[in-house]
Amino acid sequence: MLEGKYQDFYDEVSKIIDTKNLFTDKLHTLAYGTDASFYRLIPKIVIKTDNAKEVEEILKLSNAMELSVTFRAAGTSLSGQAISDSILIVTSRNFRDFRISEDKSTISLQPALTGQEVNNLLAPYGKKIGPDPASINAAMIGGIAANNASGMCCGISQNSYKTLKSMKLIFADGTKLDTADEESKKAFRISHKEFLEGLENIAKETKADKELAALIEKKFKIKNTCGYSINALIDFDDVFEVLQHLIIGSEGTLAFIEEITYETVEDLKDKASALIYFKDVKEACTAVTKIKLAREAKTITVDAVELMDRAGLASIENDPAMPEYIKDFDENVTALLIETRAINDETLDTQIKELEELLEEFEVVRDIYFTKDVAEYTLYWKIRKGLFPAVGAVREVGTTVIIEDVAYPIEVLAEATLELQALFKKHGYSEALIFGHALEGNFHFVFTQDFSIESEVKRYDEFMNDVVSSVAVKYQGSLKAEHGTGRNMAAFIEVEWGKTAYSMMKRIKEVFDPKGLLNPGVIINDDAEAHLKNLKAMPATNEIVDTCIECGFCEPTCPSNDITLTPRQRIVINREISKLEREGNLEEAKEYKELYQYDGIETCATCSLCSTACPVKIDTGNLTKHLRTEQITPSADKIASFVANNFSTTLKGMKVGLSGANLMHKLLGTPSMRSFTSSMRSLSKDNLPQWSASLPRATTIDTHFEQKLDSKKVVYFPSCINRTMGRDSKTTVEEELFDVTVKLLQKAGYQILFPENLDNLCCGMPFSSKGFKKQAEQKSNELEHALQEISHFGEYPILCDTSPCTKKMLESFNSKMKLYEPIEFTLEVLKDNLEFNQIDEPITIHTTCSSRKMGLHEKFIELAKMCSTKVIVPENVKCCGFAGDRGFNFPELNTSALRFLKEDVKEAKYAFSTSKTCEIGLSETSGLDYNSIFYLIDKCTTTKK
Repeated sequence: MLEGKYQDFYDEVSKIIDTKNLFTDKLHTLAYGTDASFYRLIPKIVIKTDNAKEVEEILKLSNAMELSVTFRAAGTSLSGQAISDSILIVTSRNFRDFRISEDKSTISLQPALTGQEVNNLLAPYGKKIGPDPASINAAMIGGIAANNASGMCCGISQNSYKTLKSMKLIFADGTKLDTADEESKKAFRISHKEFLEGLENIAKETKADKELAALIEKKFKIKNTCGYSINALIDFDDVFEVLQHLIIGSEGTLAFIEEITYETVEDLKDKASALIYFKDVKEACTAVTKIKLAREAKTITVDAVELMDRAGLASIENDPAMPEYIKDFDENVTALLIETRAINDETLDTQIKELEELLEEFEVVRDIYFTKDVAEYTLYWKIRKGLFPAVGAVREVGTTVIIEDVAYPIEVLAEATLELQALFKKHGYSEALIFGHALEGNFHFVFTQDFSIESEVKRYDEFMNDVVSSVAVKYQGSLKAEHGTGRNMAAFIEVEWGKTAYSMMKRIKEVFDPKGLLNPGVIINDDAEAHLKNLKAMPATNEIVDTCIECGFCEPTCPSNDITLTPRQRIVINREISKLEREGNLEEAKEYKELYQYDGIETCATCSLCSTACPVKIDTGNLTKHLRTEQITPSADKIASFVANNFSTTLKGMKVGLSGANLMHKLLGTPSMRSFTSSMRSLSKDNLPQWSASLPRATTIDTHFEQKLDSKKVVYFPSCINRTMGRDSKTTVEEELFDVTVKLLQKAGYQILFPENLDNLCCGMPFSSKGFKKQAEQKSNELEHALQEISHFGEYPILCDTSPCTKKMLESFNSKMKLYEPIEFTLEVLKDNLEFNQIDEPITIHTTCSSRKMGLHEKFIELAKMCSTKVIVPENVKCCGFAGDRGFNFPELNTSALRFLKEDVKEAKYAFSTSKTCEIGLSETSGLDYNSIFYLIDKCTTTKK
C-alpha cells in the first residue's frame, strides 16, 4: 500500500506510463527487486520503460517530488547496484534500437540489447564490441556501460571507457544531452552552465594536483571500477568528453544512458586455446607475469589468460565435458586458459609456437596443447564463463554465494594471490576459490556465507577488512576491477583512494546529482557498515531449483520475460513462499501463491530453455510442472485418466471441434470470426481458447497404402497432433504432412511400418506439461511397448514427425531404440538416399525448444542450407511461447515471445519448423505460412541414382 509522496507520484506517473508497466504489488516488487548480488532492497514502485521519453518524464517527476530512483537493465549486477527501496526504473526488453555506421566502425545502441545480441549484429562484418563479460549473453548494454564491465579479453584497452564514441544521456532533472550533437551541447551549455563550470573546475584542480594526477594514472594502469572513472579528469580537456567518460562505470548514480555509441573492434576468427595445468598457483601466476611482460614487449601475441585454482577446477571436474584426469590432480594444481587470435591460420601457428616456447621453463602436470577446434575451445570458454554459477550450485543449501573482484599490479601477482589464499584459511573459508582474468591481474574469489547467523556476518566483516587492507593498502591494487563498486565496496573507497580523491568523487556526485536522488548508497556511501546491511537470504524451496544463485543468465531465453516473470524471478518468489510457510506466516504465503498463479504458473511455457542457458542446468520448467501437479484436483485427475484411456475418442472430438470452427470461419470470414470469437472469449473471462486464422483443419490419416517390400525399413510414428490437425485455410501447401512424409520416405527407398493401435498412442507430453505425471507415464509406456514391437526391439530406425514428441520419448523410454525427429533423421538417414537441389528463394526456420535442447539448432541450419541458397535465422526468437495448447488459452505469451519475429523474417518467402502447434503461432504472428521442414525437403530432393 503506497503512502504519502509515493502515492502522489504513482497517481502522476500513471498518467504518462501504461499501468500494465507499473508495479506496486508484493509479487512484482520482490521479483524485480532481486539482482545477482547478495543484497536485497524491495522497491515501492517498479516502472518498466520502453523508451527515452518515458524515462525523461519519470525523472522530471521524481526530481520535482524529491524521490530517489535506481536504474536497472538485466540485473546481472554482482555488487548490489541494481536494487532500490524507492523507485526502480527497469529498461524493458523493447528499449533496443540500434544503428551501425556505414563503414561499420561504430554502433549506436539503446540500453536493452544484450552484449551477445550486439555481437551477433556485428558478426557479419567481422566486428564486435570491446567489452566481453562472462555474462555477455544476459547482460544488457546499459549495464555493461554503467558498470564498465570488461571480461576475458578486452582488458583495459577495449573496455567501454576506451571504446566510447558518444552518448545520449538523461540527467536527474530530466534534461537530455547528446554528446555527438553540437546543437544539443550548445543548449546544454546554456541550461547547465554552472554544472559544466563545476565539472571543469574539478578537472582543472585534479590536473593541477600532481600527486593526485600521478595516483590516478598509476591506479588506472590496471583494471579499476572502484569509485568513479576519475581518470576522465586527467585524460581529457573537452568538458563533454570528461562528462561522458565519467558516466562509464558510474552505476546509474550520475545519469541514465539512453544510447551509447561504441567504436567497434576487429573480431579475429582464427583462434587457438589451451588449458594448461601448472603445479601450483605460484607457478601459474609467475607464468602470467612473464606472459604479460612479453606481450607488452610485443614478443608474443596473446588475447586472454584465465586462471582457475584447484578449488575452481574441483567445482567443474564432474562436468561430462571435462577430462577425467582432472579428478586425479593434487590440491595445488592451477590451470591457465590461454587464447591467442590471428589474422590467418599461418600466423596463428607462429603465435602458438611462440607461446609454447615462452612457457617451456614452467612446471606443468600435463603436456601443453593448443587446440584450433572451434567446438573444443568454445567448450573451454563456456566452462570458464559458467564457473561462478557452477560454484554456487555446489554450495550448502541456504547459504549465499559471494563473489569479490580485485586486481593487483602484475609484478606482485603471485605474492598477493598467495596472501589471499592465506586469508581464506585464516578466516575459515575452506571452500573459497579463485579464478579470473590473470593477464590483467584481475581475480574473482568466491566463497559461501550464511547471513542468517550473526557470528557469520561478523566473520565476513573481519575477512573483508583484511582483504581491503591487503589488496588496497599493501599491494596498491583495485578493490573492484570490473564488477562495479556497488554496496559491498562503497564503504572502502576512501581506504583505496585516500581523502583527496574521494572528496573529488563526492564533488562529482554533487555536480551531477545535487539532490542525491540517483541510486543513493551506491559508490558514495558514508555508512562504514553499508556492506553488512540489506543482505539477501537464499532459503531452500525445492531441490529442482535450490542450487540457483539468481545470476539471471537464464532470462534472455525465457518466452515470458517481457510479459510476466522470468525463471530467476519464479525461483525468487518460490523461495519467499517457502520461507513464509516455514515461519508460519501462512496468510502471506497464500497471498503470494494467488498472485503467482498467472505470472508464475499459467504463463510459464515449461519450454526449459532456461536450463540451456544456466551453467548448472537448472530447469525452472520442471519446477512449474511440479507445482501444476500439486494443484491437480481429484476431478481433474479423473478427467485426465478418462482422456488417457479413451485417447482415440478424444482425438475424434478434437477433429469435430476443428471442423466446426473451420466451417464457421468459412461462413463468417476472417474479420467477423475474429470479432465473434474475441467477444465470446471476453464474455467467458478468457476461459474459452482464442481462435486463430492459422487454426488447422481436421485431418485423418490412412496407413493402408501400397508399398514396395524392401530390405530398408523405417518405423513412422505420426504424432497425435499431426494425426488430428492438418493444413489451415490460408496455407499454400497442397498435401497433408502425413502424405508428404510417406512420399519422402518412399522416395528414399524405405518400406514404412506403423505401430499397432496407432489411434490410441501418444508420447505423454500433453499430460506431463500439465502436471499429470501418472497419465503421462501410462501413455509413454504404451507407446514404448508398441514401438519396441514394430521396430523389432530397435532393429529399425523410428521417425516421429514432431520434435517435442521425440524429445519426450527420448527422455521417458527405458529401452534402447533409434529415435529420430525430422532434422536428425534427414541428416543421418535420408541424406544418403536423396539428391538435394537448393532452391534459390529465401526461407526462414524456427528451431523448437525441444530441438535446441537436443543440440539440433546448428544442424537445422545445416539442413536448411542444403535446401536453400538463402536461410534466415531470426536471432531474436528462441521459444515461440505457444507451448502445446497454451497458445490458445494464453495467446499473450505467444505474442510476447514472437514480438520481434515479423521484422526478423520480413525477407523470407517460405517458413519451416518441426512442430505443428509452434507453426500455428509462428504463422499467426509473422504472416508467413509455416510448415514442417519435410515439405521443403520433399520439394528440393530426388531419389539418389
